[in-house]
Amino acid sequence: MNDAARSQLGTRLSTAVNALADPATPMVVVDLDAFDANASDLVRRAGGTPIRVASKSLRIPALLERALARPGFHGVLGYALREALWLVEQQISADVVVAYPTVDRGALRLLLGDPAARAAITLMVDDEAHLDVVDACREAGTTDEVRVALDIDAGLRLGRAHVGPKRSPLHDTADVLAFARRVQARPGFRLVGVMTYEGQVAGVQDDVPGQRARSLVVRRLKSASMNQLADRRRAIASGLREVAELEFWNGGGSGSVEATAADSAVTEIAAGSGLLVPGLFDHYQSFEPRPAAFYGVPVVRRPGPGIATAAGGGFIASGPAGKDRAPVPWAPPGLSLTGLEGAGEVQTPLVGPGADTLSIGDWVWFRHAKSGELAEHTNLVHLVAGDTVVESVRSYRGSGCTW
Repeated sequence: MNDAARSQLGTRLSTAVNALADPATPMVVVDLDAFDANASDLVRRAGGTPIRVASKSLRIPALLERALARPGFHGVLGYALREALWLVEQQISADVVVAYPTVDRGALRLLLGDPAARAAITLMVDDEAHLDVVDACREAGTTDEVRVALDIDAGLRLGRAHVGPKRSPLHDTADVLAFARRVQARPGFRLVGVMTYEGQVAGVQDDVPGQRARSLVVRRLKSASMNQLADRRRAIASGLREVAELEFWNGGGSGSVEATAADSAVTEIAAGSGLLVPGLFDHYQSFEPRPAAFYGVPVVRRPGPGIATAAGGGFIASGPAGKDRAPVPWAPPGLSLTGLEGAGEVQTPLVGPGADTLSIGDWVWFRHAKSGELAEHTNLVHLVAGDTVVESVRSYRGSGCTW
């Protein structure tokens, strides 16, 4: 997005929120035109493979429903069992795969006591200890069936080195099949799916300006990773056919849609960040980003020429501490954070040529580095079409939900 487009965006968003009766801050907005375009692009990139919406990357029920209503999307990839129970109770989705193992005994008791929830929710496991926790929550003498899926490590192995998220201990085909047999043999569990998340492909930028050599290395590692993973998926899938009749094989993420869809073992692709496109999802060779989520804070001081101070806005993303986890001042263009204060809890000084275009009371629009984490900073999210707020909806937090 060039400077002219960013200026137009800032004007459009400011016009929209200034018409609100109570433009309270932080002002979190989602551009529905960009959201819908991103959704269509994800479906195109998937080439017919269904997309399961990663709720962690949205955390806004209305946007989950908006994505699920579109052809090409089905089901939710949740991140907590209590979240999954709530999504089923609210009738937002009747198909929720919990992407991470749970040891939440209270939530497990709720699951075990609710036949509708047990039919709709799939738990993720990669260790018999996960099964033990479920069994410890059962009423004595009951073996009500719980749906489970195997989380299989999708990292790249180069000798003793491992490239990728440190997730499951299940990697080698023999270990996966042995564990799958133990799951199937255990009363009260039904193996229905598999997950292989290649985060070293889906979540790493590979076309960064000024980093040509590094980007080339990243692309080569991504290619090697997908080739190695395709061979391993094929071997595991062949063995699992003799163990269980699987309903799904989940893989990928917003940054690897095409590569994951090309793997015949995968039946669905997880995606969420690609709908909102936060700062960390710029600079991918595989797709053109259309930023859709922003937050606005007003200018409250003009300390001097070339500097404007905004009220708060220090929303730092999780992950390894670094500049790429800071929010990006986006509109108007020509603004940057200072090295001394950065994005602050109660004030954020902004410098650069754009500062002198700002007056006290003007909005400055930021992009969060990550996707769904933005929704944890607000109760209300304003959905904008053109220069109009068409609806104000609640985030998970605004619905009284924190997981």
